[in-house]
Amino acid sequence: MVKLDETALPGVGVRYDFDGRYGKRVGVITHRDGRREIFVSRRDDPDACAMSIVLADDESEAVADLLGGSAVTRRMSQSMQDIEGLAMDWLPFEPSSPYAGRPLGETMMRTRTGASIVAIMRDGHAIPAPGPDFPLQAGDTVVVVGTPNGVTRAAQLLNGTFSG
Repeated sequence: MVKLDETALPGVGVRYDFDGRYGKRVGVITHRDGRREIFVSRRDDPDACAMSIVLADDESEAVADLLGGSAVTRRMSQSMQDIEGLAMDWLPFEPSSPYAGRPLGETMMRTRTGASIVAIMRDGHAIPAPGPDFPLQAGDTVVVVGTPNGVTRAAQLLNGTFSG
């Protein structure tokens, strides 16, 4: 069985990699903004990347399907549930949201869902603890923390399907 290494990359995401059978180190970096980056490096110098390919969400899904599923995906899902009763998710903010172009405070997220927006990812940069006047923009990724049900309701609120 392949020994998969997991390394937190603060402010970036998580790196998963392993020693390949033919002398290369192979891995994936899961960026906080949802991008996936496949890379190959030398086994003796895993930080010296020989090649990398950045994939969009749909491309990542296609490659995962081609490879027949993933232990990495299962581990990522598990890591989100490590603290019982607490959920965290990175929610894409769509242009069709009723809150597009409006200040974060207008969502009344915590009051309405019990979940809190702890950061916004915009253009590859983290904006931690945004205030109520912070304008939400299409293309943002909204980092939400709360109960699993609260996070689900937060996603519904942001996409305009929340009925609570």
